[in-house]
Amino acid sequence: MAIKPADFYDQLAGHGVEFFVGVPDSLLKEFCLCIDDRISEDKHIITVNEGNAIALATGYYLAQKSLPLVYMQNSGFGNAVNPLLSLCDPDVYSIPMLVMIGWRGEPGVKDEPQHSKQGKVQIKLLESMNIPYEIISKDDDQFKMKISSAVNTARNESRPAVLLIKKGTFEKYSNEIQKSDNQGMMREEALEIILENLDDNAIIVSTTGKTSREIFEIREKRGQSHQQDFLTVGSMGHCSSIALGIALSKPNREVVCIDGDGAMLMHLGSLTSIASLKPKNFRHILMNNKVHESVGGQNTAAKYVDLSAIVEAVGASKMFKAETPAELKANITDFMTCTGPSFLEVKIRPGSRGDLGRPTIKPIDNKENFMKFLEK
Repeated sequence: MAIKPADFYDQLAGHGVEFFVGVPDSLLKEFCLCIDDRISEDKHIITVNEGNAIALATGYYLAQKSLPLVYMQNSGFGNAVNPLLSLCDPDVYSIPMLVMIGWRGEPGVKDEPQHSKQGKVQIKLLESMNIPYEIISKDDDQFKMKISSAVNTARNESRPAVLLIKKGTFEKYSNEIQKSDNQGMMREEALEIILENLDDNAIIVSTTGKTSREIFEIREKRGQSHQQDFLTVGSMGHCSSIALGIALSKPNREVVCIDGDGAMLMHLGSLTSIASLKPKNFRHILMNNKVHESVGGQNTAAKYVDLSAIVEAVGASKMFKAETPAELKANITDFMTCTGPSFLEVKIRPGSRGDLGRPTIKPIDNKENFMKFLEK
């Protein structure tokens, strides 16, 4: 029987945990909805990446002497490794905190291919880092004791302690994230327009999540090959750097990066490489719906900041925007034919088809077909 998110939260609150920070995860969605209901916005903060969350929690502890909780999906645990070892470890500053990790790719549990390796090594990774952990599942009648154990370890030993959460641990929470009533474009509609206006020789690198899933299905619907598209199913936030590496190596080919707001924010510093190197064939498209849609629809910082203004301030890119199908059709040609780098922000509304599938080709096959396409 799945654990009620409110019961889990009450146990944490009973131990004085009142500050929550992290990056959304589909396995922890119901728990995070519960947090939103119970604490103020300044005590529940969604950060751009997991390392940022660890550092923010560290600052909170230093100021309050109170145990914080950082949550994340294990696919993003790599972003947290540096501050966990070089900042929070007992051999350095010895910072106590709870780290709640959604265990994607757990051995024996069906999941997407990008999670398989991380899931296999998750336990060994924690053990090699000498981070104590407790594993919690939906049938765990000892979860209260395990929370207490992790809290006591974090406080008594002044160190991070992990709560590793299995798939299906939390039952559905009653309150849903409010859906926007924005009547703007859907992402798939915008992608249809973009793809039909790109040259057959253009190289496409798309971000993780539903963007790549929709590109795959558009190609399937049209009976087209997938060789033109590198679907970045994992490594959130890095598709623009992958595209940049290709653009520098193939200066006579147009390279189009189709990014997302959450992904772009996660490693925003990569914009400085684009600006400093100024590849004339680099085309950066931002699909901006201001939410982490693939993991529950939580707001990203794009709700509060102007990402186009940030790109423009960094310099180099020629700027374009589109909020309607007509604007996108009107701007896409100039965006693709100007001397780059160029940046196009496409404002879309959250949401996708309920029957949206996933790529049916293996990542390794996508890579091999894509590399053959690059040789043309």
